[in-house]
Amino acid sequence: MWYVSTRGIAPRVNFEGALFSGYAPDGGLFMPEELPQLDRETLCRWSTLSYPDLVKELCALFIGSELIPKDDLNDLIDRAFSRFRHKEVVRLSRLKNGLNVLELWHGVTYAFKDLSLSCTAQFLQYFLEKREKHVTVVVGTSGDTGSAAIESVKGAKNVDIIVLLPKGHCTKIQELQMTTVLKENVHVFGVEGNSDELDEPIKTVFADVAFVKKHNLMSLNSINWSRVLVQMAHHFLAYFQCTPSLDTHPLPLVEVVVPTGAAGNLAAGYIAQKIGLPIRLVVAVNRNDIIHRTVQQGDFSLSKAVKSTLASAMDIQLGLGEVPYNMERVFWLLSGSDSQVTRALMEQFERTQSVNLPKELHSKLSEVVTSESVSDEAITQTMGRCWDENQYLLCPHSAVAVNYHYQQMDRQQPSTPRCCLAPASAAKFPEAVLAAGLTPETPAEIVALEHKETRCTLMQRGDNWTLMLRDTIEDLSRRWRGHALNASQ
Repeated sequence: MWYVSTRGIAPRVNFEGALFSGYAPDGGLFMPEELPQLDRETLCRWSTLSYPDLVKELCALFIGSELIPKDDLNDLIDRAFSRFRHKEVVRLSRLKNGLNVLELWHGVTYAFKDLSLSCTAQFLQYFLEKREKHVTVVVGTSGDTGSAAIESVKGAKNVDIIVLLPKGHCTKIQELQMTTVLKENVHVFGVEGNSDELDEPIKTVFADVAFVKKHNLMSLNSINWSRVLVQMAHHFLAYFQCTPSLDTHPLPLVEVVVPTGAAGNLAAGYIAQKIGLPIRLVVAVNRNDIIHRTVQQGDFSLSKAVKSTLASAMDIQLGLGEVPYNMERVFWLLSGSDSQVTRALMEQFERTQSVNLPKELHSKLSEVVTSESVSDEAITQTMGRCWDENQYLLCPHSAVAVNYHYQQMDRQQPSTPRCCLAPASAAKFPEAVLAAGLTPETPAEIVALEHKETRCTLMQRGDNWTLMLRDTIEDLSRRWRGHALNASQ
């Protein structure tokens, strides 16, 4: 299985190449050169599989056994999911009024990113051990990515991780999930700035190609292909759990409602659809509605100001992995893998932060995706209604998706079966739960964070953040070389 860049200039790579590079050298994103087609027989066979087994089947399809033999792959994925709190890893809650909520948050940090990052980290370590190499992962986070990335690699001997978090701009729980991990390979910096500002030193460091190469730097944000690959399994599980039957011709449709910020789950859903899964995609966003405007009007442009909302992790900002960069994958697929069209679009977007989709591309997009933008008021109302009807607490991101379901119910639309993806546990957002007039339920592990020792280096205004970051990276490289030398003697 080969991967090509959506911009068509970079040479093709295998899965290992796509995993370690994140972005392609030409600025594009890696995509499979050819998409396999799943027939009805395969779908029927997969329909009884657990979530981990679906991940195994999809990864086997897109990685290739010459790179990771099947037995090794299965072991890696079992290891990735071994710390999940729920034995099924991902669980469907069937609630009143046809509401299906797919809980993607049973991992260590109570958010969906645990699913894809735990697998990605296992793949990284597999190749690093084989090649006797070391990487330093640099992550800028507005909340969940940092803690999920830390948990997935903490204690790994071939990986160091540096996380920059915006001091005071994450929730208290999100910050503690990062600063209480005291492993030797975890390095957390608290930046006196917002997520846009902390991305500047990261961008500057990654722009120095020689430095990146010398120190084996990589990022793990939502554009990494292996994260999108694992997220395809959410859609397969949603389909198999919610389809009324697999006996009809053609197979019945299921609507999957995807609350999204950086569009990784959307890209994953669209690829799942392209390889043969009969789903209809609905994307639900909060008031930061670039994806909604793109679907409705073909207007792919950043708003002047990011509005702060209850669904904080979806507050897409200009920053590493926070613009919906994964839309580039969707545009490329819609244009029939036309890298010239994609390159022109994305280069214009990078120059001006604004682009109008060509008519044909926009009409294709609105055929494959429906979209909805949801206000804070609607988020809290949805959280309240779901509690009243089911005694079930939704996080604000999940409420963005469930709001769409309630709208459809209230219009008495003849309804396709529908599944709402729930990206995080309400336990992570006590502020939003209180805003909805409800009582937060905080698990013991989260309460315990308050009493743990923390470690975090401050990056103050007036400090040279880029220099601090470079110095840390150089120091880690020196340490690794020292370890490697001692080991070989």
